[in-house]
Amino acid sequence: MAITFHKMHGLGNDFVIIDARKQSVDLAEHQVRAICDRRTGVGCDQLIRLSEGSTPTAVRMDIWNADGKAASACGNATRCVVALTGAHIIETEGGALTATMAGDDVSVELPAPRFQWDQIPIADPVDTQPVPMGWDALESPDAVNVGNPHLIFFVDDVDAVPLQELGPRIETDPAFPDRINVNVAETTKDGVKLRTWERGAGLTLACGTGACATAVAAIRRKKAISPVKVTMPGGSLEISWAPDGPILMKGSATHVFTGELDLDAL
Repeated sequence: MAITFHKMHGLGNDFVIIDARKQSVDLAEHQVRAICDRRTGVGCDQLIRLSEGSTPTAVRMDIWNADGKAASACGNATRCVVALTGAHIIETEGGALTATMAGDDVSVELPAPRFQWDQIPIADPVDTQPVPMGWDALESPDAVNVGNPHLIFFVDDVDAVPLQELGPRIETDPAFPDRINVNVAETTKDGVKLRTWERGAGLTLACGTGACATAVAAIRRKKAISPVKVTMPGGSLEISWAPDGPILMKGSATHVFTGELDLDAL
């Protein structure tokens, strides 16, 4: 079965996007992993499948991480889907997101963040600002759910943190029954510098929901004032948030190429 796909990225966080609105596409977990493989497949951090939304201006977005497991939200992918389709509402497992084009950038409104331990979720009742846990030099993170669950560790130097080692340990800790995304953040005069270990994908050049969760945590801790410029290895996002309100994320979305893929060959 041959299908058309689009390769896109948001600040280097890259996606294979399959538009299944006119051609139904069912994907098995092994096919997702094969497509995401950077040596033998197309290669991407996440695989995105689009289908018809509940209204003419909406698109449904299903997300799989590179390990083949489903994800409920992805901020960078949402911007790419808006740029690709022109849709104003992106429906995901984590809820519906409203989006608009803002010049060359895309603005996406995410629902209000959640902070309770059972909303993250964490296995046992604990405070979430900070979480009373630690892994080597990383300790006392904030926990925020913005459609995806995130831990945010504020550190003096994000580049000094061995995130390649600590990320998978924290992601799969039994304290987090749905696993968790791991962020290390450093406040600067311009905003926040961020590195993210994404659940099911590993180290990525940028993470939209990670930037949102980190900006929220920085504002709550009075380390930053909205709007917050969050700078990641792949580039920067502008995140705006007021307590009890939704989150507004603004940044770029880039179309790289369009190709054709034979699912039966995977």
